[in-house]
Amino acid sequence: MEQRGGRQREKKKFIPGKMGKFIKKRCRFCKQKIDSIDYKDVNLLRRYVTPSAKILGSRASGNCARHQGLLTQAIKRARYLALLPYIIK
Repeated sequence: MEQRGGRQREKKKFIPGKMGKFIKKRCRFCKQKIDSIDYKDVNLLRRYVTPSAKILGSRASGNCARHQGLLTQAIKRARYLALLPYIIK
């Protein structure tokens, strides 16, 4: 794992013998077979929010479309209940 900008990223792995072929990182929630994302789990949600309180996109976080939607909904619910900030000055 590589750490850049305060969050950890999985490196893409190079396959020898196949020019330019990389293994794409998989969705973390699909790996662990998580069906729902709880809005009360603030530590999990903070991993997918930038230091300026923006939600990370699916390309940056590595989530599939289904889990990215669930994650976004959970972050918005947590913000509404003041568990996460809308903006950080």
